[in-house]
Amino acid sequence: MPFCYKANGYKLQVRKGIKKQQDRIICQLLGQKQLVIMAGTVLLAYYFECTDTFQVHIQGFFCQDGNLMKPYPGTEDESFISPLVLYCVLASTPTAIIFIGEISMYFIKSTRETLIIQEKTILTGECCYLNPLLRRIIRFIGVFAFGLFATDIFVNAGQVVTGNLAPYFLTVCKPNYTGNDCRTHHQFINNGNICTGDVEVIEKARRSFPSKHAALSIYSALYATMYITSTIKTKSSRLAKPVLCLGTLCAAFLTGLNRVSEYRNHCSDVIAGFILGSAVALFLGICVVHNFKGTHGAPSKPKPEDPRGMPLMAFPRVESPLETLSAQNHSASMTEVT
Repeated sequence: MPFCYKANGYKLQVRKGIKKQQDRIICQLLGQKQLVIMAGTVLLAYYFECTDTFQVHIQGFFCQDGNLMKPYPGTEDESFISPLVLYCVLASTPTAIIFIGEISMYFIKSTRETLIIQEKTILTGECCYLNPLLRRIIRFIGVFAFGLFATDIFVNAGQVVTGNLAPYFLTVCKPNYTGNDCRTHHQFINNGNICTGDVEVIEKARRSFPSKHAALSIYSALYATMYITSTIKTKSSRLAKPVLCLGTLCAAFLTGLNRVSEYRNHCSDVIAGFILGSAVALFLGICVVHNFKGTHGAPSKPKPEDPRGMPLMAFPRVESPLETLSAQNHSASMTEVT
């Protein structure tokens, strides 16, 4: 019998070792898969931004269209919110909020215990030995970076497919208004060679829908807002949370208004950018980052009541053998009497 016990224990240890090895292999494969997806997303965004792999659709126009004759506001670097400033703020603000929020919550004892329990339920497998704090920071920032590149890809794809014209298109296109093509006021022109302006500036003027600045800014602001409202659960942040959330959303809204005021995008372009960025942020926040759904604690088991605090009438009555015997004798005597 002792030999059988030892053999069974050895088999159990072998099974546990195999299970741990399988979990480790699965975790490594999942990590490699996520890295491949992230690398592919970054590469696709690079091709959209820095190469001519995807040609912009040539959309026609009317030579006398007043919506396309706004003054040229200059290059993007001359804008009040330049792309360099915008990208730095978009990348640094949510990252700083996540770092500060996670570190602050981890050093609170009650919150730290809750976070550790959540990490055990969210991350399965026995191969992830990272600290729960590092796991959460990597997850939040990794999903945010993926969404930022994905939003950029969607925006560039929309601009390439639609080829919508910017409000200053005719100013930089400089068509020959005395030619046969522009002589008729209501003639729609599909000829892209009619423009005589700078080719590079004209190509950028054909990428107006949706607004990239509006989409990226609202995505970053909404992601940070969902993180603040759904993840940070400290009592001392009742006033700081709405102020910080409204501040980020207001900054994104002003970014879109600035694009319209500088005649770089139409109102419809900015609205479409807001919708696109919000959709990506909501999808990633609700369907990918489970913490944004809100924490649902496990139902607590009812604690057994202390019998010392219960009234005597609440206890169940147990009949003793002596009471049973006396009851039987009493019934028998009553039978004899009758």
